[in-house]
Amino acid sequence: MVYSLTYRRPAYVSSSRSSVNGAEKPKSLNESVSSGSTCVAFGIPDALSFDRVISGGTCPPCTTRDFMNYLIYIEHAAENLQFFLWFRDYSKRFSELPQSERALAPEWTAEQAEAEALATHVSHAAVVKKISPEAAAMFKGTDFAPTSVTVSEFRGNPFNTPPRTPIGDTGTQSPAKTPSEYGWSDDGSTLKSSKKSFHNKTAGAFEGADMKWQPFTIQPFREEVSRIIATYVADGAPRELNLSSKERSGLLHALGNTTHPSAFRQVILTVEWSLRHQAHPNFIRWAICNGNRPRVIFARGLGIAGILGGFITAILITLSSAGRGWRVMSAVGFLIGISTLIAAWKGMCVVLHGMHHRHLRPWELFAEDDDDSSTYEMKKSSFESLGSTNGYEDEPWVVKYEKRNIIRKIFDREVWIQEPALRQIQDTIFVQALAGSLVLTAISVGIFCAFPKGNYY
Repeated sequence: MVYSLTYRRPAYVSSSRSSVNGAEKPKSLNESVSSGSTCVAFGIPDALSFDRVISGGTCPPCTTRDFMNYLIYIEHAAENLQFFLWFRDYSKRFSELPQSERALAPEWTAEQAEAEALATHVSHAAVVKKISPEAAAMFKGTDFAPTSVTVSEFRGNPFNTPPRTPIGDTGTQSPAKTPSEYGWSDDGSTLKSSKKSFHNKTAGAFEGADMKWQPFTIQPFREEVSRIIATYVADGAPRELNLSSKERSGLLHALGNTTHPSAFRQVILTVEWSLRHQAHPNFIRWAICNGNRPRVIFARGLGIAGILGGFITAILITLSSAGRGWRVMSAVGFLIGISTLIAAWKGMCVVLHGMHHRHLRPWELFAEDDDDSSTYEMKKSSFESLGSTNGYEDEPWVVKYEKRNIIRKIFDREVWIQEPALRQIQDTIFVQALAGSLVLTAISVGIFCAFPKGNYY
């Protein structure tokens, strides 16, 4: 069974942030969720929708692990998916807390977010109006220099912990700290990096937003949230999210007041929109390709060679004294060459497709040759919410694959495609290639049959 012959694979989506403004994102996101993420009209069937991939309802090579691998090794933007998985798990754990603990971190409403943004704007505007630019430049560096009023000082917070309380006291175990589904150790600890390091990064992030970092240690998951800020939000963070200054400032102001999941409302909206409308379509487009780049280029070469063979055959027979019927023999070269070229232009090798096989990815090739297969099969740190950077240049497979000669790359190891929906898409593309080839072949052969015999030999 195949899809309609008018099917088109997902178009490549650039990572431009300006394609949809902030006001349109919620509407666009709600439409995606209500319709099953995306539909066949956009080249992605419901069986390969974003929600199905994230929930584990797909088979290789379209699983969450494959999605993560793609974002790490191809798109180089895995931080969005890592943050999204952490937030989904964090919301679940927060909702499971006792009511008494959840009450310590009140919900951060949209009205509060707007009020904070307005207060920040008003406080800065007031300082600017007090002193003229000339006077401000004159007093710069002196005790008379104007200072901006931070939101924490401007509005105050009754939940602020007194400064004498040690931050992240390790003498007691917080009852709110439970093992996370993603990136937590067996004992529930998240202390995977230097406390001083993450503390400095978090404090620097708050200072950049004109806030004093006075975390409410009585709130649940306060230390974890601080580490998330140091990992994803702070400038120069190892997994820094692509946020605008307004989004970053709004998030930090919200987290300065509460650890409720609603504090991440605007940021998670941006992250999820990027995953659904940019990363996921590109991932499905990439997964449709069943061969590596050398194999696809090789297939394109074979397609061009087949077409040239058809032309040469047709020309030689036309110039001879043979009858017009013999010129139909050129259809074999045209049909094979054109169908192979059309399929290869969409990233498919017809030989691999005939067996429903695909090439192993470079990071999968050496898994069986290494004692620690997890090094190549999947970096454990990629699913750890509080891991390091997503760089892979130091992984052993990179050097090994570069040393692999071109012939071995063309005929690399293959594996069967397990996902039925992906096989169905590839079948559709193959039928489209055959249909297009039949039409173009008929036109080409018809043109040559219209010429009179050359009688040169």
